[in-house]
Amino acid sequence: MKFIDTHCHIDGEEFADDREMVIRRAREAGVCRVLVPAIDFNTSLRILELCAQHPHFLSPMAGLHPEEVRADWQQQTEAIRRLLPQLIEAGGVAIGEVGLDYYWSREFEHEQQEAFECQVKWSVETRLPLMIHCRKAQNEMVAILRRYERELPGGVFHCFTGNAHEAEELLRFERFMLGIGGVLTFKKSNLPATLAEAVPLDRIVLETDAPYMAPVPHRGQRNEPAFVAEVLHRLEQVYNIGADDIAQRTTANATKVLAPLRPPMGEELGQIEQLNK
Repeated sequence: MKFIDTHCHIDGEEFADDREMVIRRAREAGVCRVLVPAIDFNTSLRILELCAQHPHFLSPMAGLHPEEVRADWQQQTEAIRRLLPQLIEAGGVAIGEVGLDYYWSREFEHEQQEAFECQVKWSVETRLPLMIHCRKAQNEMVAILRRYERELPGGVFHCFTGNAHEAEELLRFERFMLGIGGVLTFKKSNLPATLAEAVPLDRIVLETDAPYMAPVPHRGQRNEPAFVAEVLHRLEQVYNIGADDIAQRTTANATKVLAPLRPPMGEELGQIEQLNK
């Protein structure tokens, strides 16, 4: 049984002392690929270097996270834009992590929207999908995406934790998936009911967002890619189907978003799907 962690900050300092062991545990748990998002120019560059060391397991992204947007956002995005040819050559899987976040502050609300729209245009131009972060800003995010809906290649709404109405609105973007992580396992989470009510399994990909938001029974610990298996097993209960089916179908969902853009990765995932059958 093989599956993908579609969102893991394994480049972070939280993994500096045992990154190779974390990768080994992930492989042992059944993870066949880890997708690594950036938050700014420096992390974009660092992730390219790290993924080059593990080209058959780690896949890079590049982008400017909304919480990193400041008055100088144009300088940051221009520096990242110059990395895009290198990202594509390195087998990059998405532009990300990008989006809008008004949870802590709306100080740079306008700048966030401009930076996000700039990176949405990159997705249209490069045919790389988007890895989208959104907190307390779904209306504004949706308004921007709708301007480019017909042209966008797709992507993932990372860390979805919303209600049925919010899920249905996002699922109208037919080439996008919802990223489901550790919140699904939390005792007081409404996410299991929301998924059962409004989200078909063919629109879900697995993620950890490690080192953050570790699933039960690891809640409160540093999260890591191996723990994505706990999310998979909770999905078994939500959809009342077996772990092998969950692994196969979420892997196929990730392939659907990524394979047309990264043929070597698509071929590898296709082989994994055959093994899972």
